[in-house]
Amino acid sequence: NNMTDQATSYKLSTFSDDSIIQTLGCKVTKSTDLPPTYQQLEEIEVQRREVLRGGERPFWRIVLSWNGTCLRALCLDWLVWVPIGIFVAMRILLRQHEMEDILADSNIDILGGFLSFFLVHFVNQTNTRFFEMYKLAKSVGGKITEITCVISTTFRPAAALRLVRYLNAAHVVGYVGLNGPYSKEQFFDHINAKYNLLTESEVEIIGRHGWNHKSFTEIVTWCQHDIRKAKTEGAIDSGEMRELSSLILSMRGSMNGIYHYCEQPVHFFYIHFLCLLSALYLPLFALENAFSVGSNDEWSSEVITGLIVILQSTFVIGLRLLGQKMVDPYGDDLEDLSVLSYVKCAIEECQMILSAKNNVTDIDESLEKEMATSTANHVIS
Repeated sequence: NNMTDQATSYKLSTFSDDSIIQTLGCKVTKSTDLPPTYQQLEEIEVQRREVLRGGERPFWRIVLSWNGTCLRALCLDWLVWVPIGIFVAMRILLRQHEMEDILADSNIDILGGFLSFFLVHFVNQTNTRFFEMYKLAKSVGGKITEITCVISTTFRPAAALRLVRYLNAAHVVGYVGLNGPYSKEQFFDHINAKYNLLTESEVEIIGRHGWNHKSFTEIVTWCQHDIRKAKTEGAIDSGEMRELSSLILSMRGSMNGIYHYCEQPVHFFYIHFLCLLSALYLPLFALENAFSVGSNDEWSSEVITGLIVILQSTFVIGLRLLGQKMVDPYGDDLEDLSVLSYVKCAIEECQMILSAKNNVTDIDESLEKEMATSTANHVIS
């Protein structure tokens, strides 16, 4: 998976026969596949934020929810229906003919125990990976606002505005370089048109790198040059220059951390092993339960045992799908990270910080003394 290859096309996440390959973060696509439009990204973001608040809903609303749940993924995974079909077919056959239970001493439960262990370990691994990538994504925006707070009181206004432009542009371009749903045309161009992050000539310069991680590095280098220039002009001293340089390099390190995670996904061998075990175990589990009911015609036993088969299939396949969902959190699934919100929040917070100094009034000594006196009297009383 070469996440820096701009020629790699994009595909919306699905659970088709090639879902194993897609779990590696590789967007295996046809040449006609296109990334979502900016309007679609905004619609996904709105639904994504609603899903994030879904855990606060009452029990019955959570159970009956559809968006952001396992129900859709389970319905589209063919392996769910295989054990159910085998169970129903065997029950019909056993009602008509008596057959010897060939799985009586097979100890399928032992295999199920081992499979459960590997699945839980897989989910724990991808869950840790998911939240580490979340921390990195939030760290990028956090460093940008920290730098803005420092330069808003030290840099010349024009120099501060340009550095903040570059920082936020690097933030946006960093996600474009992942070659996921956040494309240059449908993501960067719209945000750039709204917030004026880069000029046409600057866009042309970074576009020479192919809109990958090199474009991000180019803009970060511009930021370092601006800091050096501010030191030369006397706007900041050596200590402040080192602090700002450290913050910029920390921001760059967080974004590079995202690239590193994307370039080294969960091992395909491990995911293939889980899929193979699941494909072998669930049909055997369905057969064993079909034989356990016997050849009697009591529908109640068949219904209860059939529910057990469905429950086991949901457990095994649901855990695998849950792990797959968390492998690549920079896609367009409702469970993925809210990249658009992170970018907009960072830009608007920087704008607020730079404009805040216009709202600061001169110090009124009499007013401050009056405020302090009234506070002290209130505490005493």
